[in-house]
Amino acid sequence: MAAYKNKEIVLAQHPEGIPTSDTFQINDIEKPDLLDGQVLLKSLYVSVDPGMRGFMDKGTDDAKGKKFEIGQPVTSRTVAQVLETKSKKFKKGAIVHGRLPWKIEMTSDVDDLEIVDESLDPISTAVSLLGVTGLAAYFGLVKIGLPKKGETIVVSGAAGSVGSTVVQIAKIMGCKVVGIAGSQAKISYLKDDLGADAGINYKETADMEAAINKACPEGVDVFFDNVGGNLFDAIFANINQKARIIICGQIADYNSGNPPSGPRPQHDLIKYSARMEGFVVFDYKDEFDEAKKQLAQWYQNDQLKYKENLIHGFENIPDAFIGLFKGENIGKQMIQVSEPE
Repeated sequence: MAAYKNKEIVLAQHPEGIPTSDTFQINDIEKPDLLDGQVLLKSLYVSVDPGMRGFMDKGTDDAKGKKFEIGQPVTSRTVAQVLETKSKKFKKGAIVHGRLPWKIEMTSDVDDLEIVDESLDPISTAVSLLGVTGLAAYFGLVKIGLPKKGETIVVSGAAGSVGSTVVQIAKIMGCKVVGIAGSQAKISYLKDDLGADAGINYKETADMEAAINKACPEGVDVFFDNVGGNLFDAIFANINQKARIIICGQIADYNSGNPPSGPRPQHDLIKYSARMEGFVVFDYKDEFDEAKKQLAQWYQNDQLKYKENLIHGFENIPDAFIGLFKGENIGKQMIQVSEPE
C-alpha cells in the first residue's frame, strides 16, 4: 500500500512588490486527525484572486480580514470533497466550498463550509461566478453603479473574473459597455464573446484619456474600477454629470510600497455631482442568497458566460497566483488539484 502523501503551501516571506516563488514554500505534512464535528476534505478547485496580495504584507489584521502569517498555510476560496466525516451536516462524498488552507487534504469545522449545487456545471463556479468574484461584480454594479438602460459603462480589468461578469451584467441591463484590458486576445474575448460594444488595449494605447473619449463620445456614466493607477485618471477625466464610480480593486497599486498619489478627484466630484464609493463584497452578506439565485438564473439562461483559465496541479498554485499580476489570465484564474470521487 502506498505511503500517505499530503502537502501544504505556506507563506515563506512577506513579498516586496510582485510575489515570487520565494514568497511560498511547499511542505510535506501528515494526514490530519479528524475530531468530532469535523470533516476530512480533499481540495478539488482552488481560486486565486489579486485581492489576496494585501493579506501577504506585514501588519495587523484589518477590516478586510486576517493577514497571512509566516510559516502558516495561505488560504483562499476552495471547492473540496468530504472524504471522511464526524458530522451529521455533510455526508461522505459531499462537495462543499469555503475559505480553506492551501493543502491537498485537511480537516475543517462544518460551520465554515457550504454545500455546492452540483447541478451548476462546472462545480468550480461555487467559488467564482457564484462566489466572491461574481457577487462583487453584481453588488458593485447593481447596488453602487445603479446602471440605467442606455448609459455608458466603462470597466477596467474587464477580462478578469470580476470585470468579465460586470461587462455581461451591464449588457443584460441594456447599457453600452467599454472594456479595458491588456492584450488583443482579451479585447477580442470582450467584444466577440461577451458582447462589449468596444474594447481598448491599454498596453498599445499612448493616450488613454483620448481613447476613452473616442470610445465614449457621450461621456462615462458608470465606471467600474478594478485597476486604479493611471487608468483611473484617464477614465475619470471623461465622467458625466451624476456619474457613479465603483472602486472594487486597485491591482495597479497592490505591489507598490509607495502607491502614487495621482490627481486628487475631489474638485471634479463636486463639479460633476459625481459619486465614488469603495466596497468589499461582505458589505452585502445578508443579500448573498438572493444575488446567487439571480446570477445562477442568468447563467442557466445563457445570459452569463463563464470562462476559466484552468491550471492543473497543487504545486502550481503559487505560479497561478503570481500570474494574476502578469496579466496571464482571461476569465477566472483557477487551479484544479484533484478530481471528485
